[in-house]
Amino acid sequence: MSLFKARDWWSTVLGEKEEFDQGCLCLADVDNTGNGQDKIIVGSFMGYLRIFNPHPVKTGDGAQAEDLLLEVHLQDPILQVEVGKFVSGTEMLHLAVLHSRKLCVYSVSGTLGNVEHGNQYQIKLMYEHNLQRTACNMTYGSFGGVKGRDLICIQSVDGMLMVFEQESYAFGRFLPGSLLPGPLAYSSRTDSFITVSSCRHVESYKYQVLAFATDADKRQETEQQKIGSGKRLVVDWTLNIGEQALDISIMSFNQSASSVFILGERNFFCLKDNGQIQFMKKLDYSPSCFLPYCSVSEGTVNTLIGNHHCMLHVFQDVTLKWATQLPHVPVAVRVGSLHDLKGVIVTLSDDGHLQCSYLGTDPSLFQAPKVESRELNYDALDMELKELQKIIRDVNKSQGVWPMTEREDDLKVSVMVSPNLDSVSQAPDADVGTDLVPSVTVKVVLQTRVALQRAKVSVCVQPPLVLSCDRFAFESMAPETTRTVAFSVYLKGSFVPPELEGNAVVSYSRPTDRNPEGIPRVSQCKFRLPLKLVCLPGQPSKVASHKLTVDTNKPPVSLLSLFPGFASQSEDDQVNVMGFRFLGGSQVTLLASKTSQRYRIQSEQFEDLWLITSELIIRLQDYFEKQGIKDFACSFSGSVPLQEYFELIDHHFELRLNGEKLEELLSERAVQFRAIQRRLLTRFKDKTPAPLQHLDALLDGTYKQIIALADAIEENQDSLFQSLSRLKSATHLMVLLIGLWQKLSADQVAILEAAFLPLQQDTQELGWEETVDAAVSYLLKTCLSKSSKEQALNLGSQLTKPKDTGRLKKHITLLCDRLAKGGRLCLSADAAAPPTMVMPGGCAPIPESDLEERAVEQDSAELFASRQHLVVETPVPDASPLQGTLE
Repeated sequence: MSLFKARDWWSTVLGEKEEFDQGCLCLADVDNTGNGQDKIIVGSFMGYLRIFNPHPVKTGDGAQAEDLLLEVHLQDPILQVEVGKFVSGTEMLHLAVLHSRKLCVYSVSGTLGNVEHGNQYQIKLMYEHNLQRTACNMTYGSFGGVKGRDLICIQSVDGMLMVFEQESYAFGRFLPGSLLPGPLAYSSRTDSFITVSSCRHVESYKYQVLAFATDADKRQETEQQKIGSGKRLVVDWTLNIGEQALDISIMSFNQSASSVFILGERNFFCLKDNGQIQFMKKLDYSPSCFLPYCSVSEGTVNTLIGNHHCMLHVFQDVTLKWATQLPHVPVAVRVGSLHDLKGVIVTLSDDGHLQCSYLGTDPSLFQAPKVESRELNYDALDMELKELQKIIRDVNKSQGVWPMTEREDDLKVSVMVSPNLDSVSQAPDADVGTDLVPSVTVKVVLQTRVALQRAKVSVCVQPPLVLSCDRFAFESMAPETTRTVAFSVYLKGSFVPPELEGNAVVSYSRPTDRNPEGIPRVSQCKFRLPLKLVCLPGQPSKVASHKLTVDTNKPPVSLLSLFPGFASQSEDDQVNVMGFRFLGGSQVTLLASKTSQRYRIQSEQFEDLWLITSELIIRLQDYFEKQGIKDFACSFSGSVPLQEYFELIDHHFELRLNGEKLEELLSERAVQFRAIQRRLLTRFKDKTPAPLQHLDALLDGTYKQIIALADAIEENQDSLFQSLSRLKSATHLMVLLIGLWQKLSADQVAILEAAFLPLQQDTQELGWEETVDAAVSYLLKTCLSKSSKEQALNLGSQLTKPKDTGRLKKHITLLCDRLAKGGRLCLSADAAAPPTMVMPGGCAPIPESDLEERAVEQDSAELFASRQHLVVETPVPDASPLQGTLE
């Protein structure tokens, strides 16, 4: 049981589909019993008048039949109910009911029952007033200081105040500038009416001013008041509160002071009776109703404020004293004495939920039973604890929060790549240069075991490869179903993609008992596209600028069996030379040695070596696995081609700098273009024509420059995109060669790939160079550090565009040097320092000072000046592999 929840003392639901508002609830001793017990009077917009006298047997009981004293259908909608001394000649309380076009005053009386059914209540109409204008709300009080009776003031929708002296109509006055009616209240101490106008001003009008002003049976007569016929209606005081008011209430502490409480849409105001702000409170919620009442502390007022979050807050002035939860949104709240219980809070919702509640908690009568004392067996408890800890450790080792088997069985994703190219190419541009662009069909199969929702399939490949459709969606999938999606992949561009691998990612939601919306999960499946999608058979070439040699530990394999479809079958079935031509024109030649266990790949472009080299190693591994040979291995004993790799880095960085310069020029020309436009506009607006002074020619020339610069930026972006793709291919090749050179494990190769291939695309703000430089620097200062002093160095937290690539190239060279000296790659920063031993294929020594570092840079420049070091047939003993030998 929550402490901050209203205690339900008595509640009921009124009618069916009836509507209520803040004026539909009233508490008073309407039948004049004199015992101080209030009755609950409720009127609805459907015209039903109900009077309740709750008598719950126990707390929380619903309404009984005898609790409803009276229920009458009055035909017309009931806007407001009030109880006061409305009948002349008597000070008995009577009930005033306001309809849209009528005011009725009733007397409520009860007759003692002669049988067990109880007392009988009835209402008697004392008098009624037919209204000439549609009513909005009303207030009552002893207007003008009369004693022993209450007068009624009704506000119409068009802003007219109509005053009734009990059975007779007194006068009517239009409020000046009234557009929409606001809440209305009467202050007996100042004898004035207080309302809030549509201008969001609190206005106070003296009753005497209203009484002596010119009669205004018609709205047009208010204009005559300005001319001088009669006394003009003047406001006593006004205050701008800046928001629309929901309700107004007047509280009098004594005969010398009273306060005006106003509930706004976002604020709660307390004003003195002269219009000055006493205090205000900004509310953090949207209020729905309020009720000020006297506090137990002298000089303070308690206020109940209900809001649209079903909460009822109790404020003492501006201090929140209590907050309680209600089962509904209250539109009216009252406090009264019911059945000898004082201070009962009565709330009414707009759909007829009537509840009588109180705050606090019920006394707890439960007493916990005494626990039988017994001796504890600590040995048994210790053994049980160890068993439970062992179970927890086993669960944590075998599975995570979600069992892996269950997660894998939810959805099985498989990708099937067609072994043959499409007979009709699906590429919209069917040619790249002089070559026809082929396409291949790929199918993604989803096999589900359980019901899934919102399954989305996303497929991505490396540009310039594109897909005919890369996204598919299924709103729901039934258990034990299979869904298949198909799409085509083709090349769109005149350069080679850095990878032939693709990735199919499926995101879905699995509903559970606790979460019907589903738990989001992701599955993925990688696939490899055929080489013939981007490559055609070509003529082998004996001369090439770039060559590299891969050593194996097994006899050479016929290239025809490795690359079927790229060469015609010869008589001896032994093909040791094969040519490849990529779509777009570049050629690669592959040679297999007849006597040694080596393969050579050569091409005019350094980056074009990557795809054929990778495809060769993959197909060799598959070939020997099918033969049952598991100890097949490849190695690289040549020099690492850093200089050719650095040339690609410089070209990519140069394009980035060029793009930045072009954007700056475009910004300057745009500023110049707008300045010329302003000058021309000023000349054209001038009443005295003046010569343009060649401003039109300058505008035309600037416009042509802007168009030319925009075209140059687009062309540079295309070149930068192609350069990044070529740089990725070269980076893949470098990672492969370093892994074969130092015989790195799969985890170490993965670390190298993460460091050298961090981005899918680079921008002017974040590019490949600064990202890779940060990753390589981290490796050099952690797992490849020479001492603990280097590990203590802090890396910069912000990546900025470098001025040149010298720092990056130096760090890559140091990375290769330290790998050659036996360094190992790992993710832990506290790895032991690598031993100072030179492994086969080692590099130059690591510099210990700045002078030595500059000397090593000069030596490295001399070592990598020639490209002939790429080809290594037989390493010469006691020679550095970076220097290499000629074939």
